[in-house]
Amino acid sequence: MASISLRGVQKAYGDGAPVIRNVDLDIGENEFCVFLGPSGCGKSTLLRMIAGLEDVTDGDLSIGGKTVNDVPAAQRGVAMVFQSYALFPHMSVFENMAFGLKLAKTPKDEIERKVREAARILQLEALLERKPKALSGGQRQRVAIGRAIVREPGVFLFDEPLSNLDATLRGQTRVEIARLHKQFAKASVVYVTHDQIEAMTLADKIVLLHSGKDTERYGSIAQIGAPLELYHRPKSRFVAGFIGSPRMNFLPGKVASLDAQGVLVTLDHTGENVRVPVSSAGLQPAQPVTLGVRPEHLEFVDASATTNAAASQDGVLARTVSLVEQLGEHSYVHLDQPGGAVLIAKAPGNTRLAPGDRASLRVSRTACHLFTEDGFAAASLESVEHYA
Repeated sequence: MASISLRGVQKAYGDGAPVIRNVDLDIGENEFCVFLGPSGCGKSTLLRMIAGLEDVTDGDLSIGGKTVNDVPAAQRGVAMVFQSYALFPHMSVFENMAFGLKLAKTPKDEIERKVREAARILQLEALLERKPKALSGGQRQRVAIGRAIVREPGVFLFDEPLSNLDATLRGQTRVEIARLHKQFAKASVVYVTHDQIEAMTLADKIVLLHSGKDTERYGSIAQIGAPLELYHRPKSRFVAGFIGSPRMNFLPGKVASLDAQGVLVTLDHTGENVRVPVSSAGLQPAQPVTLGVRPEHLEFVDASATTNAAASQDGVLARTVSLVEQLGEHSYVHLDQPGGAVLIAKAPGNTRLAPGDRASLRVSRTACHLFTEDGFAAASLESVEHYA
């Protein structure tokens, strides 16, 4: 078992600006931690620093309570699974899995035992004599995972291991990795991906990384938390827009009033009002804000709702349907927004809505988010029962 700790960690190449900035992070023993973020945000670089394949420019990196900034990769007690499998084409599956143990001069009988046990767990027993070219992509990835397992490391590192697989194999292998983590519960796992489905389904903890200018302004980490915490309580518009598919809807508006019942927001262009029952601390009347609401938190209602005198205070929006994506169990309805934007709402799979139809939607007020002009969450949602 090994915990991982990073304090003030930065990475720069030459005299250039840091590509990893001010990372403070703790990954506990037995924890499955996923580094998530857009391309170029430094996910793989941060993973390679933990592995010892990249130097730490500044800060301290510890594994199992020991500072390892200057410890060679081979002595860190970690095993890494690469995106490209990195198998030796001239070796059999058995030989590939045993390679690291042979380098460590492990006794032959112990190598035999460990490789066959890993092959049993990964369902590779019938493939031990085959060469990599005779394996499917999913089988090759399992061999790469098996090569890491036999070393019995304290830390497993996965660098986008499923990105080369097709959709079906990706789903199957994701389930295998989740199952393996339960079996090898003593080991910590750090997993890099840009796929939020992988992150949401595998992680105990997600580390969402910024990219570009946001990294320069706020550091590399946008938010750390459990998957549902990032989904339901994003700390910034960046987090809210990155987590969730389809992404959260953003509607610009202004604070109309503040009282004990929350914040009344008037939407730009339409004048529609939505009352958000959250803390109004720090907000001012007429302050520009952005209302965030996910597609599943928009409910289609009878069109007569928009003629109700109370509708302007009741969070009911009127829009025209532009596109309907029918996905079987449910549909995503795209609706025109003033200013050329699009509002997306989730509807039943058998919806009869069609392009050109006029629709009314009620906003689930307890599921709304408010963001100020700097992109950060404007109000706390901790007390809202919906998120309990």
